[in-house]
Amino acid sequence: MYQYSFEKLVVWQKAREFVGFIYKETSLFPIEERYGLTNQIRRAAISVVANIAEGSSRISRKDQAYFTQIAYSSLIEILSHFYIAYDLNYLSEEVLDEIKYKVNDISNLLNALRNSQTKH
Repeated sequence: MYQYSFEKLVVWQKAREFVGFIYKETSLFPIEERYGLTNQIRRAAISVVANIAEGSSRISRKDQAYFTQIAYSSLIEILSHFYIAYDLNYLSEEVLDEIKYKVNDISNLLNALRNSQTKH
């Protein structure tokens, strides 16, 4: 079966798995956060995956790197939101540590992808 180029990227695969993890963790947030923090985190997670995919469809390396940078920015936004969730006692320190580990892993892959896109 045919695969689009983004589907072959390990960073996209891991970011896609991360979306599922995020949905699971944010489902435990208070119901009053449904349209607040929960929504913000979920939208940022989808943004990571979507921007990796969109960037892979661009022809120029500059355009590809631009979308990879947006994906990275959304990933960092997720981490910041989860710190707020931790401060509000919506999750444990163990879950926060797991999120930081996953963010670090995806961040390293995004940086490697961006470096490959910006090489001349």
